[in-house]
Amino acid sequence: MSTTVETASAAARMARAAVIVAIDGPSGTGKSSTSKAVAAQLGLSYLDTGAQYRAITWWMLNNGIDVQDAMKVATAAAKPVIVSGTDPAAPTITVDGEDASGPIRTQEVTSKVSAVSAVPEVRARITELQRTIAAAAERGIVVEGRDIGTTVLPDADLKIFLTASPEARAARRSGEVKGSDIAATKEALIKRDAADSGRKTSPLAKADDAVEVDTTELTLQQVIECVVTLVEEKWAAQ
Repeated sequence: MSTTVETASAAARMARAAVIVAIDGPSGTGKSSTSKAVAAQLGLSYLDTGAQYRAITWWMLNNGIDVQDAMKVATAAAKPVIVSGTDPAAPTITVDGEDASGPIRTQEVTSKVSAVSAVPEVRARITELQRTIAAAAERGIVVEGRDIGTTVLPDADLKIFLTASPEARAARRSGEVKGSDIAATKEALIKRDAADSGRKTSPLAKADDAVEVDTTELTLQQVIECVVTLVEEKWAAQ
């Protein structure tokens, strides 16, 4: 019986029109966990755009590029080959054929990614890559980042902007990193917000037609259920 139900559910997903879901918001709001879970539950592809900016930052650092020198970063922006796997159950990212999923999460990359991301040539290169990936997703895709609904995919079928208090975000991030200091994490998040929101090219911002979801008082499962409902409502309206 359960197999029949699962088959029918899978068939229903296949019959639905492809949907592009843009999920934006600052760090620590639950974007990655929510996006992966929603994509997996609905049979969609998944793309972590932040990982791509981390990947190009990691490449710059590995190749001796001064990431504080915007001209040098701009000149090198087209060199690395970045490939993102879009399976929500096992997302991957490689740079020049090398698995970069671990190295891009280091504190060194985290502290430098805003500077690299602010360079227009970097954003143009990565934005083009993101649009290509989204266009190739046959069943649809959940794309998460900071400028997806405003710049990368302004015609996305559904735009969601996740928010949370700095305190909640810092607590979540500190929980991910053993032994980290919540106050220091909060300060770093606020600094990152300022850098991302204040950059001239594609700043972090809520799209005018985005649905804002404050995750401060919500569990991860509640956020996932909220987003799944929004996607299903979009499907029903098509």
